[in-house]
Amino acid sequence: MTAGRLSHLNDKGEARMVDVSAKDATERRAVAEGFIAMAPATLDLILAGEAPKGDVLATARIAGIMAAKRTHELIPLCHPLPLTQVTVDFTPSRDPAGLRVEATAKVDAKTGVEMEALTAVSIACLTIYDMCKAVDRAMSFSGIRLVQKTGGRSGAFKAEPVRRSR
Repeated sequence: MTAGRLSHLNDKGEARMVDVSAKDATERRAVAEGFIAMAPATLDLILAGEAPKGDVLATARIAGIMAAKRTHELIPLCHPLPLTQVTVDFTPSRDPAGLRVEATAKVDAKTGVEMEALTAVSIACLTIYDMCKAVDRAMSFSGIRLVQKTGGRSGAFKAEPVRRSR
């Protein structure tokens, strides 16, 4: 891709799926993160495993993994990828109250897995909201972003750390 030119548009400005057939398959890895802010009591409920709808973190983890596997069905022009690993992890925070959600996606392919990692984080956050909205409708999401990627022609990327505040 040339600097300043979007790869998903042809010379006429029409949307297209990028042709990756000439690229070599390489090992690619992407890590994404996001934060779901909530009331301290909601966080306590989740961590104690006492949410009315069941185990919030286990359900959100499975939802995130499933979403990564279906990213090509959700995001137009994404390539279907034979994912070799997807993980979704949660780190509780007391100040501000909430959960940091991190997803890692890996593949040996001709194109990257950034969208899969980002989709996993997004859907995990949405699942947490869905499972806890009866007790906390004011939950909010922030900072969903790519943290790191390796592999591919564009090389490695690592984002700067972010300090969270409410």
